[in-house]
Amino acid sequence: MGRWRALLVLGTAQFLMVLDTSVMNVSISALVQDFDTDVTAIQAVITLYTLVMAAFMITGGKIGDMIGRRRAFTVGLCIYGVGSALTALAPELWVLTLGWSVIEGLGAGLVLPALAALVAGAYQGRERAVAYGVIGGLAGAGIAVGPLLGGWVTTYLTWRVVFAGEVVIVLALLCVVRWISEPPRPARPPLLDAGGAVLSALGLGCVVLGVLQSSTWGWVRPKDAPFTVFGFAPTLFVAAAGGVLLWLFRVWERRRESRGGDPLVSFSLFAIPSLRAGLTLLLGQNLVLLGLFFVIPLYLQIVQGLDAFETGLRLLPVSVTMFLSALSGPLLGRVASPRTVVRAGLLVLCAAIVWLLATVRPELDDASFACAMAVLGIGMGLLASQLGNVVQSSVEEGRRSEAGGLQYTAQNLGSSLGTALIGSVLIVALAGVFVRQIEENPMISDAVRQQTGVAVQEGISFLSTDQVRAATQQAGVPAAEAEAYVDDYAQAQIAGLKAAVLAVGAITLCCLPFTRRLPAEHAGKPAGPTPVA
Repeated sequence: MGRWRALLVLGTAQFLMVLDTSVMNVSISALVQDFDTDVTAIQAVITLYTLVMAAFMITGGKIGDMIGRRRAFTVGLCIYGVGSALTALAPELWVLTLGWSVIEGLGAGLVLPALAALVAGAYQGRERAVAYGVIGGLAGAGIAVGPLLGGWVTTYLTWRVVFAGEVVIVLALLCVVRWISEPPRPARPPLLDAGGAVLSALGLGCVVLGVLQSSTWGWVRPKDAPFTVFGFAPTLFVAAAGGVLLWLFRVWERRRESRGGDPLVSFSLFAIPSLRAGLTLLLGQNLVLLGLFFVIPLYLQIVQGLDAFETGLRLLPVSVTMFLSALSGPLLGRVASPRTVVRAGLLVLCAAIVWLLATVRPELDDASFACAMAVLGIGMGLLASQLGNVVQSSVEEGRRSEAGGLQYTAQNLGSSLGTALIGSVLIVALAGVFVRQIEENPMISDAVRQQTGVAVQEGISFLSTDQVRAATQQAGVPAAEAEAYVDDYAQAQIAGLKAAVLAVGAITLCCLPFTRRLPAEHAGKPAGPTPVA
């Protein structure tokens, strides 16, 4: 039992790191009200948290190699605790952004790469597969239990209690961090590549910023953009600038490595097929998961009018099935290869998304929705049970911090893009369908159509029908016309949500070809004859 104490500490830290996002997702309505803002602003705060983690995860892994993985894990926990305390006390939105998105994100950027390497170093063989199954299950539980826990606290107390509780958990973890054994450090610790750290952070930041702001700035035709580029929206130009910076990062790293320096990322790692496939699928998994966990709470809270706790209850089946299916990974590994398990998980995800599409309706069918959520959790758990172990098992001991940095960069980049991209699809589809609906509705006057067109050009948010009805009353729209207008908006809401879920399904299908490079042998397969030189 003693050797599993380290997993208790590491698993709790993993649960804590992913809890925040899911808590925020079900607290969107409360945050909008508390800070007198809109859904788009809260979406930006949520995306910035995962973006900061993604941007500094590689750097965090390298710092772990420099100062020791357990020490990096401890320092990261301290930074994370400070961010949680500041978030719990935040009086303004910018303070929330600083405490949660920036400081907690930087703390997680140190904790998670060290965590991945510490798990790989503490366990071998089948025990490592069990450990990664537990870590994957706890990550899924954090994402899925967060809505229930955060929903109850938000509804009956305040969302701030969650972050105050995180401070207590961090203090408890710091008291038992010595349960984790410190792996031997290299004789010559690497130096930090500051230039590579800046280029990678700026490149990733620009890519996600462009996608995040697409619904506000517009993709091609400018909307509410702070500037234009040759008359076009800046979205694609900002994302392209990020791509150029990432290319320069690659050139910088290769040049530094050729001169005998310590690169931030050794690009020779990407020549390992199983590592490359594992990272790609981790990105896709988190893009799908966080995209859905942004859309589904909006459907339950904004369309169905449920409070945060009721929303958490509706998402509970995901938590249960994801945790159980993630824990089944080592058992499945005896009879099936990682490639087979991951492919099965993606197909189960596709089935869940199709089922979910059928349940997104004006009236909520609780039984059908719960079943769709349960199937979704099974698919996600199957992926979580395999991919972390695939990535860490692809490299030798000395490169596990680096692989851990890449692993969590892929996961958090997927999380950032999931919230940003799927949120953008939702807003674009909502606006397009709504404008078409009112243009075809004879009960809507030309004056109202014109005012709506102007509002859409300036950028719209995902509002409730009550908010839209109040806006029509304030504008003096006749009662019959106002009701027709609200009905059109309600239909556009459902269409926008379905478009977002459909986009998630397309991404899931796009992940299937990348499974070809995953390991094709399972743990229970007998070893072949020893090769003779």
